[in-house]
Amino acid sequence: MHHHCNRHESSMRRHRRESPSCLGRRDMLRGVGAGLCLAAMPLPTGLGNAFAATSFGNWFRLIDRMSSRWDIAAADEEAMRVELRQAESHAGPKRRILVIYPRPSSAYDVAMSRILDFFSAKGVNAEFTALNFRLDDGRGARALEIAEQEGYDLIFSMGSESTAWLYQYYRTGELPVVSVCSKDPVSLGQMPGYDVGSGSNFAFTSLNMPIEVQLAYMIDFRPKMRNLGILVDSKNASAVRTQAKPMEAAAKARGIRPLYVAVDDPENAAAELAVLVPAAVARMRENDPGLQDSVFWITGSTAVFREMATINAHADRVPVLSAVPEVVQAGDDSAVLSVGISFESNAYLAALFALRILNGEIRAGDLKVGIVSPPDIAINFRRAQQIGLDVPFSFFESANYVYDNNGNPVRRGGEPVLGNP
Repeated sequence: MHHHCNRHESSMRRHRRESPSCLGRRDMLRGVGAGLCLAAMPLPTGLGNAFAATSFGNWFRLIDRMSSRWDIAAADEEAMRVELRQAESHAGPKRRILVIYPRPSSAYDVAMSRILDFFSAKGVNAEFTALNFRLDDGRGARALEIAEQEGYDLIFSMGSESTAWLYQYYRTGELPVVSVCSKDPVSLGQMPGYDVGSGSNFAFTSLNMPIEVQLAYMIDFRPKMRNLGILVDSKNASAVRTQAKPMEAAAKARGIRPLYVAVDDPENAAAELAVLVPAAVARMRENDPGLQDSVFWITGSTAVFREMATINAHADRVPVLSAVPEVVQAGDDSAVLSVGISFESNAYLAALFALRILNGEIRAGDLKVGIVSPPDIAINFRRAQQIGLDVPFSFFESANYVYDNNGNPVRRGGEPVLGNP
C-alpha cells in the first residue's frame, strides 16, 4: 500500500521506532495466501446473513470465509466449551491452544476466525479449545486447571476483560498468554511501557492506536476542528480508560472542546443516544453554527457502535468517525470514516506472536506490545454524500476499505472488490 509521508504518517513512524513489535501491513500480507486478504467485516448492526457462519450456543460463532478448514469436534453447553479440529491433518508436533472468552461478542467472532485462518494457512498441527468463563472466578480457575492438566501449550485471552482477569490471577502461570482483541495494556497498567517486554508469561497486543496519532488524523480530516463529541459506554472500563478519557485530555490540550457523550445503561443505549446525541449537536452549534468544524468519535464500545442507525439519525450533518474500522460497513448504518486497528489485523498479529512463542523463537515476556501500523482506514462515501461531506483525497488514497456512493464495497484489504469498477 502507498502512503504519503505527512504529519500523521511521520508520527506513526516515530511510534513505530519506539515499538518494534508493530506489524506493518505489507509484512502482514506478505506470504499469506490470496484468500486471506484482510476484509471488512460487518458488526452487530449489519451482521445478519452477510456471512455464512458456524456457531454454538449464543456465544461462539465463526466466520466461514476464514474458518472453513476447521470443524467443531465437540461442544459442551453447560461447560461453555467448544473443541475445534482442522479438516486436514498437518505434520509437526501437536499444539494445544486454549482461548478464554468472557462473553459473546461479534468482535471475538472475527478475531477467533482470523486466528484459526492463520494457523491453518501456516500448516500448523494445532487444536483449539474455546472456553467462556463468563467473568466468573470459579469458572476461570477451572479453565486454568484444564489448561495445565490437559497439556495445553498456550492461552489466548480474548477481549480486555479476559486479559485483565488473567493478568490478575495468572501472571506467574506456567503457560504463555497472548492477549487478543484487547485494549492498550500500557494505559491499563498491565505494561510499564511500549519499549519493553512484560518479563512474565504475558505477550500483549493492542487494539489502540496512540491517542496523539489518532487525534492527528482527525485534525487532518477537520483542520479547524472546534468540537469533538466522544461517544463511549461508561460501563466499558477499558474504552473509558484507554480511549475516551485520554482523547478528552488530548483534545483539550490542542484547544478543541471535547463533549463527553457517555451511555450509562448499555442495555438501553439506543434510547440514551437518541437524547444524548442531539443534545451534543446543540452544544456544537453554540460555537460552530454550521457544524463545519465538529466531529463525533466512537470509541471501541460495543454498546455504542452497534447503535449506528440511532447515532446517524440524530447526528445532523456532523461526521461520525470511529476508532473501530469494522463500524464502517455497507449501507447506511455506518460511520463515515474510521482510522484504527481492525479486529482482524490485531488477531493476525496475536496469532503471529503465538506461533513465534510455540516455535521457541522468543519468550512471551520478551515481546514488546504489538501494535499494527499503519492503521486501517475505512470510508463510506454513501454516508459522506448524505451529510454533504467532502472526504480529503489523502484518506481515500490510503484507505484499506472503501464503500461507494451506493454503500457497496469497492475496496477491501487494500484491493479492488471483484465485480465492481
